[in-house]
Amino acid sequence: MNDFNNVNSVIKVIIGLKVKESSIVLDCTVGNGNDTEFLSSYLGEKGFIYGFDIQQSAIEATRTRLSSIGFENYQLFLDGHENIYKYINQEIDFAVYNLGYLPKADHMITTKSETTIQSISKAMELLSIGGCICVASYISHDEGVEYRDVKDFLKSVNQQNFNIAEIDFINQKNFPAHLFIIEKRN
Repeated sequence: MNDFNNVNSVIKVIIGLKVKESSIVLDCTVGNGNDTEFLSSYLGEKGFIYGFDIQQSAIEATRTRLSSIGFENYQLFLDGHENIYKYINQEIDFAVYNLGYLPKADHMITTKSETTIQSISKAMELLSIGGCICVASYISHDEGVEYRDVKDFLKSVNQQNFNIAEIDFINQKNFPAHLFIIEKRN
């Protein structure tokens, strides 16, 4: 049984519910490869991962992780997640975003509201019916600007097309992440 002690633990439960062996998944912020590697554990020979990051070190760390476990069904892009439309033109079943900055790297390099919203909007267009997007948003890297902008965008989405929820660990200190869960209805 997984504990719900942070946003990442909740994302892992959702991955377990939504990602199947043949799923096409998208990691829009590969970072150190943790989410990408976890996603790969649910995919079979027909499953595939697309991954994006703007930092070469993140791409290399993710490639190293996936190679070390023998997972080959992936393509990584050294590009901003707002450009997913340049590379992906097929339905996806799941996407994950872990916003903010790359741990143990330059904290001045962060995700930004405008490009994040562009990316989420495009991922929502690509999402299969019943597919899901998880967005972990932190308020500590920019005083919550990106979090509030993403939330405002998601609040405007037509409920006929998407179910959208927010999970917030209200009793935790040190600015815990908020989780947005987006599920395509039709």
